[in-house]
Amino acid sequence: MPVPPEPDYCPPPPEALDIIHADESFIVADKPAGLLSVPGRGGHKHASVLTYLADRYGSALDIHRLDLDTSGLIVVARHRTAQSSLAKQFADRTVSKTYDALVKGQMESDRGQIDLPIGRDWQDRPRRRIDLESGKPARTRWSLEVQAENIAHLKLQPVTGRTHQLRLHLASIGHPILGDRLYDSACRSGRLCLHASQLDFTHPETGKPLKFLSTASFHL
Repeated sequence: MPVPPEPDYCPPPPEALDIIHADESFIVADKPAGLLSVPGRGGHKHASVLTYLADRYGSALDIHRLDLDTSGLIVVARHRTAQSSLAKQFADRTVSKTYDALVKGQMESDRGQIDLPIGRDWQDRPRRRIDLESGKPARTRWSLEVQAENIAHLKLQPVTGRTHQLRLHLASIGHPILGDRLYDSACRSGRLCLHASQLDFTHPETGKPLKFLSTASFHL
C-alpha cells in the first residue's frame, strides 16, 4: 500500500509534557502522542520534548527517542557526562523497556517472541521492512494482558531498539497496533495505541537502580 501522506504537525503545548522525575543529571518525562522527541526539519517542527525541556531547564540532551505517534516515558540528560552514561546503558541493552499496546485480532498464545530482522524500505520511506537477507537483528517479547473479541492488550518488551520495531513486528505476525497509519492498511483514523509504560535503568552518577512507570490513556 502507498505511504499515507504525513499529517500536519500540530504539537501539544509544553504543559502537556508531564515531568515524572528531574534531578541534576537527567529528566524523565511522559511524552504525549503527537509530539516529536527532537526537533524536525524546518521551523514548523521545532517544538519537541527536547526544546520544551531546554526552555524549562536550560539544558536537554538527546539519549533515545519515541516515535511521534507513540506516547510515554522518555529520558533526557542534563549534561554530557550523564548523556554518555545513559546512552551506554541503552547501547549495552541494560535498560529494560516495557510498552502497552492494543493490537488487532486473537492472540494464539499468552506470550511469545518475534525474531525478525529489520531493514530500510528505500522505496517506501519512512517505513521499515522485514529483511531476512540484510536486515539488522531485532527481537521483541510480548505477553497477553487482556483478550477481547478482536482486540488484545499486550505488554511488549523490545530486546533490541530498531526504528519502528514494535509496530513492524506486530504487523508482520498479523496483529497490527491499533491506529498505525504506516503498517496497517485498514487504518483510517485514531491515535496509535502504543505507550512506553515502564523504564528500568541505573542512575548515571550513583548507580542506584531506578524504575519509572506511566499509565496508558487507552484501554480495553
